[in-house]
Amino acid sequence: MSETGNRLRKLLESPNFDPQNYVKQLSQQSDGDRDLQEHRQKIQNLADETAQNLKKNVYKNYRQFIETAKEISYLESEMYQLSHILTEQKSIMESITQALLISDKDETSKEMQAAFPKETEEVKQRTLTSLLEKVEGGKNIMDTPGRHLVYNGDLVEFDVDNMAQIQKVHAFLMNDCLLISTWLPNRRGAVKYKYNALYDLESFAVVNVKDNPPMKDMFKILMFPDSRIFQAENSKIKKEWLEILDETKKNKVSKDQHKKEEEVPTSPVRAEVSTNPFDVEDDEPAYTEESVNLSLEWIQELPEDLDVCIAQRDFEGAVDLLDKLNEYLKDQPVTPRVKELRAKVDERVRQLTEVLVFELSPDRSLRGGPKATRRAVSQLIRLGQSTKACELFLKNRAAAVQTAIRQLRIEGATLLYIHKLCNIFFTSLLETAKEFEMDFAGNTGCYSAFVVWSRSAMRMFVDAFSKQVFDSKESLSTAAECVKVAKEHCQQLTEIGLDLTFTLQSLLVKDIKAALLSYKDIIMEATKHRNSEEMWRRMNLMTPEALTKLKDEMRTCGIGSFEQYTGDDCWVNLSYTIVAFTKQMMSFLEEGLKLYFPELHMVLLESLREIILVAVQHVDYSLRCEQDPEKKTFIVQNASFLHDTVLPVVERRFEEGVGKPAKQLQDLRKSTRPVRVNPESTTSMV
Repeated sequence: MSETGNRLRKLLESPNFDPQNYVKQLSQQSDGDRDLQEHRQKIQNLADETAQNLKKNVYKNYRQFIETAKEISYLESEMYQLSHILTEQKSIMESITQALLISDKDETSKEMQAAFPKETEEVKQRTLTSLLEKVEGGKNIMDTPGRHLVYNGDLVEFDVDNMAQIQKVHAFLMNDCLLISTWLPNRRGAVKYKYNALYDLESFAVVNVKDNPPMKDMFKILMFPDSRIFQAENSKIKKEWLEILDETKKNKVSKDQHKKEEEVPTSPVRAEVSTNPFDVEDDEPAYTEESVNLSLEWIQELPEDLDVCIAQRDFEGAVDLLDKLNEYLKDQPVTPRVKELRAKVDERVRQLTEVLVFELSPDRSLRGGPKATRRAVSQLIRLGQSTKACELFLKNRAAAVQTAIRQLRIEGATLLYIHKLCNIFFTSLLETAKEFEMDFAGNTGCYSAFVVWSRSAMRMFVDAFSKQVFDSKESLSTAAECVKVAKEHCQQLTEIGLDLTFTLQSLLVKDIKAALLSYKDIIMEATKHRNSEEMWRRMNLMTPEALTKLKDEMRTCGIGSFEQYTGDDCWVNLSYTIVAFTKQMMSFLEEGLKLYFPELHMVLLESLREIILVAVQHVDYSLRCEQDPEKKTFIVQNASFLHDTVLPVVERRFEEGVGKPAKQLQDLRKSTRPVRVNPESTTSMV
């Protein structure tokens, strides 16, 4: 650089540089327009040189930028994994604390019961009388003999329609009714409450109200056709109200039923004597004890043998004995001794069923896969409980799949995690389907339950999939690869006649649509930013290697005729903005086709159309505003590249990937007529 250029650079880089003063001095010292033009050229050369140095530094440090970005990504994944582990540890500690609190509570309640025996009914009546003295208008409530207090406490009443707070009440639960009283604003002596309503326990039903913050700890009392909603102070008090109300209602029903049985008169029954000499008595056939031989040794020892089989976990032997007994008694009359034997055997069947149900419960060890449940399932089916066996089998497998997904650690690379997730889930689903088909081959009515279970399991998988792929804001290319992996694994289920591809697509379509629209907005913003800095100059790639790399990238994008736009040395007869736009749009198209579902057809099509319009409108605006003939010719060349080369490739690739032509893209290309170089007139592309 010349000495004049160095002085100019130092002047512009000085911290005290004032542009206005500099321009003012320059205009005073210049002899005319020519000096200003020369000075302008010097500044322009300095700007070009600075830009060139900046590009060189970017290329020089490009690898460091990439490595730094990777390190940041890995660090973010490790932090996310650490957060996941801490959350699990927190939930485990909370569950342990809760279990210890419950244990302490049970021990304390037992100690309290031992220290303070249960109150007598007389004490409860005195307690109720003393409490009712505080209720205005509640003196006549104790007129009913035997009425005593069970539970009482403060509640808050809410409006049923708009859930607005109405008033604070105090409720008294007695052994046969429920008293609702309101708080008096101005107390008079010992009187605190005012009588509001009295409900017989049989006249209302109690319903738990699901928590919906801030509305929580509520329960509803239904009295046809009205209802009232009350809120307890906390969840513990609400639980006590629900349990005590339910227990008191049951006690009252049992007591009333017992009274009715005692009131039934027990008069002697006289046998009617028929006076009709032609009336023949139709007595039931009287079977002798010898009509059914129950003296066989294996029948006599059957109940004990069943107990031994259940204790030794010989489920098959127990069911074999039951089948043998049923076969022996199939055509035999039902005598009292047979009924007695049946009663003993039915009790053993109930015990055997409970043991088999426990074997299939999710609380048992889930290791061993679906085959570990075959023994218990097959015996339940032989006992005639195929519906229960199906339900327990599917619950067991759902717990196993959920546990396997939860135990899968989050890796630094998302694609690696998705490979492991898909391998675990779809392998488990395939094994479960094969085992289900083997166990329930003769129970076709259970297959609908398996289909419903498969959909719910797929929903569980998609939740874990979306949380890792879409909630973590991965790139569109990574998301496309992950969805492709999930599709390929889902296709494996078709070998057993189970096609869940549509279910997978319907569950993912919302997240994929959001990802496509988000990435479209990113491309449009990046294109607009490049357009704002567009200088309409040819690209200089500096090195032959960079030019070769660009040709390969364009060839990969489907632009086979890119060679005609390359010039001598390392020059490209296109602007940097148009080349960057082409690469970004073709990449978006390829990733969009990997994510393509029929439900996403219009989303992908409209996104492509909006992206293309940004570039087309920029070229059109530049053509109308540019006055330099050389630059206008260059703009026309870029516009021709877009219209004649890029847009046909987009249409063809879209049609290949989707299977039908894109009419919107064809109409867009027709509306952008080819431009011709005409320096004397302003030419529009659109």
